[in-house]
Amino acid sequence: MKVLFAGGNGYYPEFSGGVQSSTHHLVQQLRERGHEAGVLAALFGDGMFGFKQRVKLKLSGERGVMDSFPGYPVVRAWHPWEAAAFAVKKLQPDVAVVQCHKSVPIGKALQAHDVPLVIYLRNVEFHELAGDLRELTSAYYIANSEFTARAYKQKFGIDSVVIPPTINPETYTTRTSGEYVTFINPYKEKGFELAVRIAEKCPDIPFLFVESWKLSDDHRAEIEKIIAPLKNVRLESRTSDMKTVYGRTKILLAPSKWEEAWGRVASEAHCSGIPVVGSRRGGLPEAIGEGGIVLDYDAPVDDWTGAIRRLWSDDSEYQRLSQAASTFAKRPLMQPARQFAAFLELLERAAASRPAQLKAS
Repeated sequence: MKVLFAGGNGYYPEFSGGVQSSTHHLVQQLRERGHEAGVLAALFGDGMFGFKQRVKLKLSGERGVMDSFPGYPVVRAWHPWEAAAFAVKKLQPDVAVVQCHKSVPIGKALQAHDVPLVIYLRNVEFHELAGDLRELTSAYYIANSEFTARAYKQKFGIDSVVIPPTINPETYTTRTSGEYVTFINPYKEKGFELAVRIAEKCPDIPFLFVESWKLSDDHRAEIEKIIAPLKNVRLESRTSDMKTVYGRTKILLAPSKWEEAWGRVASEAHCSGIPVVGSRRGGLPEAIGEGGIVLDYDAPVDDWTGAIRRLWSDDSEYQRLSQAASTFAKRPLMQPARQFAAFLELLERAAASRPAQLKAS
């Protein structure tokens, strides 16, 4: 099959996050099995890479421009739904996996070219869909958690196959020196304010704050100002090699404030036996499961610091939860081969719904 992943988010190297990591892993798995895969994404136009794409786009007179930065074709456009025809012409997909930002206009644009759709529901920010999913007739649906599936069933009356974010254990499994309590993605939505309060209450414990979503200069300056008085907090820029982060992490802190659809960092940390202390929000408890401690976001900060201190100083309790995290990472639901088989089966069902004369063309 030829598979197109499409969405209104940016893509490597302009933007990275959980959606991009999961998409990249799925593309790799498809290609390893002889399928073709490409991506349709938003062009941000920043930096030298973005500048070159802007020039190519302007000179081409097309709605989109194509590169192969991640090792496979990526079509980029200011408005991806306007570049659907360009992407279909270049990549000739048998099926499209549409996800996240602007899913409805992108899906409708692809449907207009008779491309079967699989909608991958990765968050519960309904406004980001930019429309009503019920307009995407005959689409198939994947949800990344039971929480996400329930939310979309209630809102739109649709049924979904639940497939959590795909994690390649080899990418994240590492020995760890256990130097830090690590908090990834210092944004308000991810619990930055609570993470700061916890670090304040634990001046004797080193904390590592790591950028994930790219921080603007102003935002980074604000964060640096807030954490400056905290001598136990270190801020690092984002990295494409998360082993360098997990290799120094003893405990992962995930105090998310918003309704997380899953909680990919929890699953990544579990690969290395790193316990997670996280909030009871959305699908995050599903991701943490037996591999950590779940608390109400609004619980007293002493509850949060108590959980951190217990794992930091109690070796037997730490080893118990570390082993539980490793075991939880290997559960059937998170086995890449099993996840991919379920994913591929749905893609094949969607592709089979395409009229025979279109398949032949």
